[in-house]
Amino acid sequence: MFKLSLYSVPKGQSKYVEESRSPLEESISQLRHYCEPYTSWCQETYSQTKPKMQSLVQWGLDSYDYLQNAPPGFFPRLGVIGFAGLVGLFLARGSKIKKLVYPPGFMGLAASLYYPQQAIVFAQVSGERLYDWGLRGYIVIEDLWKENFQKKFLGSLNTAKFG
Repeated sequence: MFKLSLYSVPKGQSKYVEESRSPLEESISQLRHYCEPYTSWCQETYSQTKPKMQSLVQWGLDSYDYLQNAPPGFFPRLGVIGFAGLVGLFLARGSKIKKLVYPPGFMGLAASLYYPQQAIVFAQVSGERLYDWGLRGYIVIEDLWKENFQKKFLGSLNTAKFG
C-alpha cells in the first residue's frame, strides 16, 4: 500500500488562547447574573401556569361547542335561571348578606326544577363537604379549648381549693 498526500501536515503544537472580555461583554455578564433569579422565577411560574391555562382554554372551547350545539330547550331554561338570579338580586336590596345568599339561592332553586338529578347529587356532595368542614372546625375548637382554657380553668380551681 502506498500513501499519496496532497498536503503535508505541520508538526507544530497548536495552543488555544482565550481572549479577554471586552467591557461590553463584562457588563452583559453582570446583567445576566443579576437577572437570573427573576428569569428562573418567571420560567417556574410559566411552567406551573401553562397546564392550567391550557385546561382553561380547552374548557372554553368545549363550552363554545356545547353552546353551538345546545340541546333543545336549553336557552329558555338558561333564561329562567338567569331571571331567577335577577329576582333574587332585586329582593336582596339593602343587605350585603342577602346579596350573597338570595341570587345564588334563587338560581339554584330554578336550576333544581329543571335538573333535579344533578341537584340531588350537588346537595349530597355539598352536604358531605359541609359536614367535613364542621367536623374539622369542631376538632380545632376542641383542641384550642383543651390547650388554653381548660388548663387555666383547672389551674385556677386548684389554687382556689388549696390556696
